[in-house]
Order: sequence, then structure tokens, then C-alpha cells
Amino acid sequence: MPDSYCHTVVVISGSGSNLQALIDASVASNFKISRVVSNNPDAFGLERAARDNIPTSMVNHRDYENREEFDLALQKAIDESQPDLVVLAGFMRILGQQFVKAYAGRIINIHPSLLPKYPGINTHQRALDAKDKEHGVSVHFVTEELDGGPVIAQDRVPVLKEDTAESLAERVLEKEHLLYPKVVSWFAAGRLGLAGNQAFLDGEPLPPGGIQVHP
Repeated sequence: MPDSYCHTVVVISGSGSNLQALIDASVASNFKISRVVSNNPDAFGLERAARDNIPTSMVNHRDYENREEFDLALQKAIDESQPDLVVLAGFMRILGQQFVKAYAGRIINIHPSLLPKYPGINTHQRALDAKDKEHGVSVHFVTEELDGGPVIAQDRVPVLKEDTAESLAERVLEKEHLLYPKVVSWFAAGRLGLAGNQAFLDGEPLPPGGIQVHP
């Protein structure tokens, strides 16, 4: 694979379904997954990576006395591959200020809500409790604020009367698997960037909610 490809490190904590979507998309795209890093030794995503001969690193947060030490070890594992882009895909740890600064403008995350609604966890139940008519997924640049970086793109699903948190999560996840590879390919093509606290696509500033894939 030529060096012109965008070398990407994916950081995970769990099953890695978004990782799998990225692996599948990378076969015919402009990015290459150079390494998968997990903080969880039991993450099924490590097996997904191994099946495709993608190098893996395991940095168990339980092995470190504090977040700063863990962040440094995680950064060291990521930097082994000298990535152009760091992709958080179901990574369930809060990252410190120095870590985020080290990858400013080249680290993105996917979050299962229409940010700025529902940062943090339990997003699907929170959408149901609020009787929202629609719910969805956001891809955003990572900044020091939890789930608060500039939104790049969103996709939406209707909230159905019979929905449970589980059924809503399943439909949102389908959107995640389509949206994340698309955004990574924008970055790989040099179309996507961050300046200050503003996301840009093709040189144009994105609105607060980013690109609405299915408004």
C-alpha cells in the first residue's frame, strides 16, 4: 500500500464493530489502519484486527497508578505507527489535556447522540426519557472538553414509539458504521481540518452540527 495513504491508528475498548466497518472500508479507500490499540485485554476488536493482520497494542489502564501515566503509555503505543490520524472507536476512557494536545487536529471520535445533546454515557435511554423525536450519531474532533469538540458530521434516526434503548442503539449503530469511514476518508483526502476550535471541510467552516448526512 503506497505511503500516500493516510496512516490511521484506531483506539478501542470493546467489541470493535466500528473498527470492523473501518477495516472493511479501508480495502477500497484512501486510508490504512496501521495499528489497533486497546485499553482492555478482552476487547474483541483485538481479534478483529488480528484476523486482518493489523498490528495491535494493549495498554491496560489498570496497570497505571493515574491517568497521566496511562495517557503517556497510550501515546507511546500510538506513536509507534507515526499515524496521520487517531480514531477513537468505542474507547471508554477520558483522555487528559496533554494527550489531546499531542494530537490536536488529527484525533476524532464517534459518539451515539446528536451532539451537543447527551455527552457521556447512556445516550439512548436519555433520548427516550426526553421523548425526543429523533436521535443519532455525531463524529467530532476531540478536544479537552468531553464530547465537546467541533462536530464534523451527523446522521439521524427517528425515535419510534415502541423503541427501547437497545433497539434505538441498534439503528444508530448502523448509521455509525456508514458515517465513520466516510469522515475518515474526508480527512485522508485532505478535505477535513481543524483550525482553532472550528472544523473545516473543503476550506469552508462547518456549522455547529457539522454536515447533516440525512437531515
